[in-house]
Parts: sequence; structure tokens; C-alpha cells
Amino acid sequence: GVPAAALADLRARVVGLDDAPKVTCPALSEAGVQSRVRLRAAKLGMRLWRNNVGAGYTEDGMFMRWGLANDSAQVNAVVKSADLIGIAPRIIQPGDVGRLIGQFVSFECKHEGWRYTGTEREVAQTNWANLVMALGGDARFLSSDQQV
Repeated sequence: GVPAAALADLRARVVGLDDAPKVTCPALSEAGVQSRVRLRAAKLGMRLWRNNVGAGYTEDGMFMRWGLANDSAQVNAVVKSADLIGIAPRIIQPGDVGRLIGQFVSFECKHEGWRYTGTEREVAQTNWANLVMALGGDARFLSSDQQV
């Protein structure tokens, strides 16, 4: 059950084999990054929930929208809330007095190796992150659990 990359690294460190096989792992998908982010966040004391955003018709023909900041198609075109929404514990320190303290967290997960390119979707997601941060929250794009 140990990943091949971990075994190769261990072999190179412990046994000292300079010719240990180089193992490359495929980049994680957005779903893979999201799963790892949720696990790491939990270890750090955070609680994260999936924020599914969309719109469609119910079985009885009623149109409905779901997810944060999805009040209308016009709002959703400008502001797109993140994949993961949650709460991070924060112990207030003397240096925090008088500062706005945000415990709300919002993480937009991207595939491993992702880079911002300024697509309309990324701009709308950035607008959401900027709103959250302006009110004291923590909002980021993540392409690795190490960025939590």
C-alpha cells in the first residue's frame, strides 16, 4: 500500500542507491487535490465542506439554484464561490486586538501544477476570494494540500 515514489525515495535515502529508479507520479486531478486538501485541513483542526454550485430543474419542473453566491446567472458570472467552504480555529493573540479576525475559509481546488491564466471563470473565482479576504476570511486557490 506504499506509493512507488515513497519506496524509491526511501531506498535512495536508506540504502544509498544513487541509481535508484526514478519514479514519476502523474499530476493529481482537481478531485485528488481536493481530497488531500480536506484531509490535511482536518489534521490542522479545520472543518471543510464541499460547496456544490449549480442550477437545474427538479423532478416536478421547478428551476432551482444551489451553492453560495449563486443567486442568479448574472451574479454567478461575476462571483463564483469556491469548492470548499469551512471554519479554521484561530486563537486570538495580543497582537490581534483591533484587527478583523476571519475564521471563514474558502479554498478553490485546482489540478496539481495549475497556474492562473485569467479565464473568465478564474476572474470570477478571484472576485469571490477577494470578497472573503476583504471581510477577514481566508480564501485561496490550491493546487496541493501543502498549500493549506
